[in-house]
Amino acid sequence: MQINQYYRTGLKLLALFVIGGLIAYRLFFAPLPVEALKAVSEPIVAEVMGTGTLEAHVHTMISPKITGRLAQVLVDQGDKVVKGQTLLTMDDEDLRQQVDMAKADLAAAKASAEKAVSQIKSSEATEKQTQASFTRQSKLAPSGAVSMDALEKSQREMDVAQAELNQAQSGKIEAEKLVAKAEAYLQYSQAQLAYTVIRAPFDGLIVKRYHDSGDIVVPGNMVLEMISLDELWISAWVDETMLDKLKVGQISQIVFRSDPKTELPGKVVRISPQVDTETREVLVDVSIDRLPKSWAVGQRAEVYIETARKENATLIPQRAVVWQQGRPGVFVIKGKRVYWCKIVLGIQGKEKVEAVEGLQIGQTVVIPDTKALKDGQAVKVITK
Repeated sequence: MQINQYYRTGLKLLALFVIGGLIAYRLFFAPLPVEALKAVSEPIVAEVMGTGTLEAHVHTMISPKITGRLAQVLVDQGDKVVKGQTLLTMDDEDLRQQVDMAKADLAAAKASAEKAVSQIKSSEATEKQTQASFTRQSKLAPSGAVSMDALEKSQREMDVAQAELNQAQSGKIEAEKLVAKAEAYLQYSQAQLAYTVIRAPFDGLIVKRYHDSGDIVVPGNMVLEMISLDELWISAWVDETMLDKLKVGQISQIVFRSDPKTELPGKVVRISPQVDTETREVLVDVSIDRLPKSWAVGQRAEVYIETARKENATLIPQRAVVWQQGRPGVFVIKGKRVYWCKIVLGIQGKEKVEAVEGLQIGQTVVIPDTKALKDGQAVKVITK
């Protein structure tokens, strides 16, 4: 009985030893399954990413210059318009009456001016006649052929004629002022009447309508919002640390969130000289060469601005890079073991990075996961 008990205890210890050995082998000696890829020679593009919205370079608000009631709003949001097309009209009955009154006032002022001209001509003839009579009598007075009373009377008549001529000339000046005033008021009334018809300032698209026919509006009230389709761009915010890499004219790719699988070409057209003090980002305008089938102003999009390109580069996945003591490197498979080697990074793309030094094309590098790798560790490459 005692021997059997010893025998069973020995078996248990042996089983525990075997299990422990297996665990130790798996932990310290068994090849670690890893994912690995070969370094390849491919083109790579360095990009700066920004997020922004679709905006129009030329954008305007259509509003009236006068207070009044909207008679007609002839377009709606989504309508394309051409320069000079009538967009809306306002009630013009009162203004037409003002124009008619201004025309009547101008006609009356011109009639008064013409009457003043006629009065001047009459006064000039009278003044000329009295002047000649006075001159003639003045020559006869020394001989006694004309009495002093007659001479004095002739002078008074001449003075009266001169005064009437002066008065007529003054009346003409006042009449001309009234004509000028009436003409100015007519021009003002006609301009006010012209303001009742609002036309498109350029070819474009109506993107928003704020009022309907019958609404009362005042100067500054937005009735329509309009953009030009000649130049649309993405106004994107880019981190200020990327500012030294940005230049006007750089090729870009635009991805709308509504269609994340499609990349549309564009280029940098403007870089703001001011950084947002809160977000520490700079605004970059990227023109878009071709719009998607469905789009809307204000639509969100990501832009990828090309800052560098290399046609033949030694590339590895970015997730293969392992940093040790602040230096980048990769685990390279030699035989059936892995060894960390330092590399010099070059251009960094979306998913891959260039190894400028320390790695050869065709070398197999490990894609590390949550398990820590060590130099000389045995590995087994698995396929995912």
